[in-house]
Amino acid sequence: MNFLAHLYLSKNNTNILIGNFIADHVRGNHFKHFNAEIQKGILLHREIDTFTDAHQIVRKSKRRLHKRYRHYDGVIIDIFYDHFLAKNWTNYSAIPLDIYTQEIYSLFTKKATELPIKSQQFITYMVEYDILYNYQFEDGIERVLKGMNNRTKGKSQMDLAIEDLKELSLELENDFTLFFEDLQEFTNQKLKEITR
Repeated sequence: MNFLAHLYLSKNNTNILIGNFIADHVRGNHFKHFNAEIQKGILLHREIDTFTDAHQIVRKSKRRLHKRYRHYDGVIIDIFYDHFLAKNWTNYSAIPLDIYTQEIYSLFTKKATELPIKSQQFITYMVEYDILYNYQFEDGIERVLKGMNNRTKGKSQMDLAIEDLKELSLELENDFTLFFEDLQEFTNQKLKEITR
């Protein structure tokens, strides 16, 4: 899953949300200097990723893209799933997406100096382009895909994936909806375990 889903799945626990957000910018066990709840958020992020990668519906989504993108298929599906979450946000949250994302930006802007350098850099980019809010729009996804393609120096061809999103939108959105039910159930159980 990508950033919006990880944040949403953290519920309203600020430290777990922070840990879940920075987890991709933390290697191995180099996170013991963070408080216990942030550490739990990092570990939750990793459990979400493991569950996602092993799930049959996610694998089906990846197969739809694999021929063209090979090992980048998972990265693209993560982005597409965030698109479907943002697009259907009112099905999942009573807080409007624009308000939710502004609260997230405000939190991370305040906490930025306490976070890994890569997280700080992403926060600047995320706020400047209002990434989380714009995930709901195809042109927002297109911008993200172009940025990812630039980072791979064109090798991934991820900029082309906007075509696949348009062509396979119904199938992929159905995949997301079914999978996200399972993921929420899994994450809710993990949150109960780690916040006892």
